[in-house]
Amino acid sequence: MTSVKLNLDELLGRIDRAAQKSGRTGQEVTFVAVTKHASVAAILEAQQAGVRVFAENRVQDALEKIPQIPGAEWHMIGHLQTNKIKAALGLFQYFQAVDSVRLAREINAQLVPESRALPVLLEVNISGEKQKFGFEPDNIYSAVDEIKKLTQIEVLGVMGIAPNTEDVELRRAAFKKLRGVFTVLKSMKGERFQMKYLSMGMSDDFEVAIEEGSNMVRVGRALFAKKK
Repeated sequence: MTSVKLNLDELLGRIDRAAQKSGRTGQEVTFVAVTKHASVAAILEAQQAGVRVFAENRVQDALEKIPQIPGAEWHMIGHLQTNKIKAALGLFQYFQAVDSVRLAREINAQLVPESRALPVLLEVNISGEKQKFGFEPDNIYSAVDEIKKLTQIEVLGVMGIAPNTEDVELRRAAFKKLRGVFTVLKSMKGERFQMKYLSMGMSDDFEVAIEEGSNMVRVGRALFAKKK
């Protein structure tokens, strides 16, 4: 077996064990393979091993990779500049990192002529780090009121990134915060608004995230790392 296949089997086992701690199974957690540092060959290996959902951080890299990976679902997970929206709409089926009302409005405006709705997740800044993008946890509710007015945006959940620290409990606290936001948003109704996905957890912390309720993890390095 290839390194990617071996890594995937190990990761799925860890996901299942973490899910069991919160009374779920690994099948209830969507696995998103982040291809930021992966070659096309490695991505194809992952697809052959059973991965169906992939994600990229940058439109420029996606333009090169996505046409070479037929049959996959692609999520945009990086900060999206408004001048890249048109290109991104032609590449990705999901935008996971809608981080401002302005961006949501710009996306909506470009979708109106196509008469199609785009599934998105709202990014929440749960780390408290100013260099990271996302809605502030306390301000997201008023932002949602504005986004719910947009006719071509379908909000299906929230995503967040834990603080850059080796302190597991600080990461856990951030995930608890996002789960709290997710729970409150679940009570808000809208025609194109439902809290389906709680996207949190990456290579270093996906098990903690799953224990705290994540049902979508974004894993790159741990999947594509070469076995020694």
